[in-house]
Amino acid sequence: MKTSIATKIIAASAILMGGPAAFSHVVLDEPAALAGRGYKAALRISHGCEGSPTTAVKVIIPAGFQGAKPMPKAGWTLSTSIARLDKPYDSHGKRISEDVAEITWSANSPDNWLPDAWFDEFVLRGTLPAQAGPMWFKVLQTCEKGRLSWTEVPVSGTSAAGLKSPAALLEIIESATVGHQH
Repeated sequence: MKTSIATKIIAASAILMGGPAAFSHVVLDEPAALAGRGYKAALRISHGCEGSPTTAVKVIIPAGFQGAKPMPKAGWTLSTSIARLDKPYDSHGKRISEDVAEITWSANSPDNWLPDAWFDEFVLRGTLPAQAGPMWFKVLQTCEKGRLSWTEVPVSGTSAAGLKSPAALLEIIESATVGHQH
């Protein structure tokens, strides 16, 4: 009997919601997605740095996440850095050898800072690799006073148990028909 793709996503989301998301402070709104498809990553920042408001958020784009494009955020300046890829890829008949490596949102003024008692989402989109498995989004959170590095990744597997500052986990699920959808 074949398991539907929707059932796989629901099952993976349920497992992940009870796992790392329960104690992680930067999580993905949708923690599971199909391999080889377009994906909107909404990274949720749930608090500041020991009471201090968040002033900037930097996302390090994981290897294999293609064509990252950030969503602008009112009151925040957006910047990206480009890097040479270890493994170039083809997109719409064009060979891509450089791609977005980091995305940073910086608050324009104290009026735009994210207070410790509030949460917000920082959004980007791109295309997932064709291979199923875990993908970790490392996030650097800068606050008025202090900084948090959500960059820890387990040596193997997807359990963030025991990690003090885990990266945000996306579980990429095998798709019956892998194709690029943007």
